Amino acid sequence: MTETKPLRVGMVGYAFMGAAHSHAWRTAPRFFDLPLAPELTAVAGRNADGVRAAANKYGWNSVETDWRRLIERDDIDLIDICTPGNTHAEIAIAALEAGKHVLCEKPLANTVEEAEKMTAVAQAAAERGVLSMCGFSYRRTPALALAKRMVDDGRLGDIRHVRAQYLQDWLSDADAPLTWRLDKSKSGSGSLGDIGAHSIDAAQWITGLNVTGVSALLETFVKERPVGGDFVGLGGRGGSDSPRGPVTVDDAALFTARFESKHDGGAAASPIGIFEATRFALGRKNAMRLELNGTKGSVAFDFEDMNSLHFYDAALEPDAGFRKIMVTEPSHPYTANWWPTGHGLGYEHGFTHQVVDLVTAIGAGEQPSPSFADALQVQKVLAAVEASADNSSRWQNV
Repeated sequence: MTETKPLRVGMVGYAFMGAAHSHAWRTAPRFFDLPLAPELTAVAGRNADGVRAAANKYGWNSVETDWRRLIERDDIDLIDICTPGNTHAEIAIAALEAGKHVLCEKPLANTVEEAEKMTAVAQAAAERGVLSMCGFSYRRTPALALAKRMVDDGRLGDIRHVRAQYLQDWLSDADAPLTWRLDKSKSGSGSLGDIGAHSIDAAQWITGLNVTGVSALLETFVKERPVGGDFVGLGGRGGSDSPRGPVTVDDAALFTARFESKHDGGAAASPIGIFEATRFALGRKNAMRLELNGTKGSVAFDFEDMNSLHFYDAALEPDAGFRKIMVTEPSHPYTANWWPTGHGLGYEHGFTHQVVDLVTAIGAGEQPSPSFADALQVQKVLAAVEASADNSSRWQNV
């Protein structure tokens, strides 16, 4: 038996996304047949004790306290970037120019200018066989991938409406502590880029149509938060008497959108959409929702019921309304490699599928999806939303 060639991974960052990516790198080759064998070669982080503890916990073979050392190492083939957005451009560009493949968490960067530079370097690197991908992991949720398949197969006809929400509540407490996600210099934006970017990418990917213009509102409900405190999950609790620092990002984003026209039989259909992202929706823990209405049918998805897709076929069931599809059959995307029918998957599986698709593309020498160019398009929508919100919600072309 021929031994599978290794893909030696160096990861930068080891917090929430680092844990999710570590699990994915370990798990993917155990459930999927891959052309390369991922190896957790090294993880980098600035805190020596913290990165050593993470390496021991998540199964990395060695540690570095400077991401530049990862890129210099000859035993690293791919750099996985799990750091705040203000560091993405520098790390990704250096890695690609050094001949390392790159997986970069979303959003791609903090500005369109940074994303354009990253995309240009990625396209040049691809000509040398060095590949890159942006980590919009919700694309790998089986139910959303099934929705994409149904749209591509024409089951919905021409899309007319896109309705996207991403609702969380972990910042609802005004005394939740100030973290890097609330600092625009590190995160780029708040709910808009953190979770709204997922909705934008999913909507454009599933419809196959880009957003061409927006009218937006951004709101920051809590202007200052405690510096420090007890950190739990993404948030936690800061002392009510603790010093407070400014929140410099949005707490909630709301915008209407128009998509590019799709010409079909001489008729131009230009779908319209509405997007909402907030971390203040009490009771909603991770409600990433998407509904598409077309000329032949509709689909609706909610990540809080992630193993289900609701489908309405106007021809077959005109009076019946939506029917629920349990997306656990072997014929559904990704699911054949997991459990028997009816045994659902979880949040972490999207990251595993992301690794599967990335490693498969690298093994074939093909551009992974979403590319940095795809992520740049999302970045342009984010920038247009901010520009519109800063200009009394006036229409802003993308």
